[in-house]
Amino acid sequence: MVLNIPKNSNFFITYIVMFIFWILLSWEFSLSNILFGLVGSFLVAYSTRNLFIKERIAISPQKFIRKSYLSILYIFYLTYQIIMANLDVAYRVLHPKMPIDTRVIKFNTKLESDLAKTCFANSITLTPGTITIDVKKDIFYVHALTSEAAESLLEGSMERKLIEIFQE
Repeated sequence: MVLNIPKNSNFFITYIVMFIFWILLSWEFSLSNILFGLVGSFLVAYSTRNLFIKERIAISPQKFIRKSYLSILYIFYLTYQIIMANLDVAYRVLHPKMPIDTRVIKFNTKLESDLAKTCFANSITLTPGTITIDVKKDIFYVHALTSEAAESLLEGSMERKLIEIFQE
């Protein structure tokens, strides 16, 4: 069995995802908030309907469930990384000697799709102490506040988790 989602459903899928995201972010269930979310989601979905889903999607339910599960696990992983990096940056900034060792690193990625590379670049930038400076084809340029942050990125656990989600 294969889920076959036609291309003309881009708007509907984007609308549903945007509305769920709105509810999760606001976590307020008043009538005015839900109506505002419905209208806002409609406007965003209509204006971006061709950005998120460009071609026909054919995916088995098992693969869809697996990728959804891995995506949820990645969100928890990223949240943990952000919290730990926040604590590390706070320690370094508050330490009297400010043990900061900045560097710019350059590395190749094994991620193939633009969406996967964008998620990776945003994940790096969301993590305090690192920021993606540039991405050129498969090459990432990242500024790291510490050598430990740079080594952690070069070790590649974040990238491997995204490869599991985005590649077959």
